[in-house]
Amino acid sequence: MNVEAYLQRIDYHRDRTPNAETLRNLHHAHMLAVPFENLDIHQGRPILLAENLFYEKIVLRRRGGFCYEANGLFAALLHELGFNVTLLSARVMDDGSPGPEFDHLTLLMQLEERWLADVGFGDSFREPLRLDDPSAQLQNHGAYRLTRDDEQWTLLARSSDNEWKPQYVFTLRPHQLADFAGRCHYHQTSPESHFTRKRVCSLATPAGRVTLSDMRLIITKSGERQERMLASKEEYANALREYFGVKLD
Repeated sequence: MNVEAYLQRIDYHRDRTPNAETLRNLHHAHMLAVPFENLDIHQGRPILLAENLFYEKIVLRRRGGFCYEANGLFAALLHELGFNVTLLSARVMDDGSPGPEFDHLTLLMQLEERWLADVGFGDSFREPLRLDDPSAQLQNHGAYRLTRDDEQWTLLARSSDNEWKPQYVFTLRPHQLADFAGRCHYHQTSPESHFTRKRVCSLATPAGRVTLSDMRLIITKSGERQERMLASKEEYANALREYFGVKLD
């Protein structure tokens, strides 16, 4: 991995000391630069779990990815910078129940405190969360909590109606990237997977978020939401380039 090229990709030009402040800054920069997207799935391109492939796609081709790609590559960067990072399996909540193991890849960071980092869960926390702080952790674009029941942890987000809704559950059992291969294949091939049902490309912005959901363009800015339907493949391609810097082959 070329660390300099990766940091340039996420427009990061600050301190690299492996501490909490650097982690926060890297996490925030990544969220503003690398879109959450599943476009390769709808182009019939297999996504394989290899750090060199993540790097080629996200850094060299300036694309995004879903959780295995974004968090897998971010973990590799953090390791190169001297951080203690562990891959964790998370079970995403679906209709009130957690999905299977390896449904999502998230990251445990061991510093003076323990942190949960996650740059691959779409519209979620932009800065890492203190793992051992059960109180509400407020950020500019949301509020989050982490709770624990024996070995199981739960990430909760505060909704617009002021309710705490569980996002995913996880344990601190360490895993390797290869452990996620089966579920990664499922999400690319199963008609039951959310990722095969529609194309998504979504990116945090300083004032909100921009999302392409199939042909629907959604722009949220300072709490105001605007939507419009795109009329053609050309409009779709132009929107990908304009808002996400993505150019599909």
